[in-house]
Amino acid sequence: MPPNNVTEFVLLGLTQNPHLQRLLFIIFLLIFVFTVLANLFIITTISLSPMLSTPMYFFLTYLSFIDASYTSVTTPKMIVDLLYQRRTITVGVCLTQLFVEYFLGGSEIILLIVMAYDCYVAICKPLHYMNIMRQGLYHLLVVVSWIGGILHTTVQILFMIACPFVVPMSLTTSCVISSHY
Repeated sequence: MPPNNVTEFVLLGLTQNPHLQRLLFIIFLLIFVFTVLANLFIITTISLSPMLSTPMYFFLTYLSFIDASYTSVTTPKMIVDLLYQRRTITVGVCLTQLFVEYFLGGSEIILLIVMAYDCYVAICKPLHYMNIMRQGLYHLLVVVSWIGGILHTTVQILFMIACPFVVPMSLTTSCVISSHY
């Protein structure tokens, strides 16, 4: 790697006030824990209840899994950075976080489209619903959402890698005021 390439990024954070940082740490930690536990509760409830074995709840289980994972990608780093002074992230870790964020975000959008299609079929074609939304089809639709997430991620990361993050060379020129006029 050339000597002037960036190897890490400095994360500025929300505030520089230490008291406010502790308050934000507690608030964001509570929100993070509540979000992850709520999504895990949804997954557990749907998985354990035989009454909730319809395609809608199958998709909701995967959506909750994606949301819990999505929350767990960058939030822990942000929460820890609220307590410590060294707030940097290496380029490799940053690209890894971006990869997972793009993957989960792309998969989530496609899964929401699949869920909208499921609702459309249930409302507009109720007599054909069981024939259209067979078990194999909704498993395939989830796989398609994961593949779509990978394709979305690949394009985004390739654009990201192509961006040059180079530290500008120090200006060694000086301004000399001359009185030759």
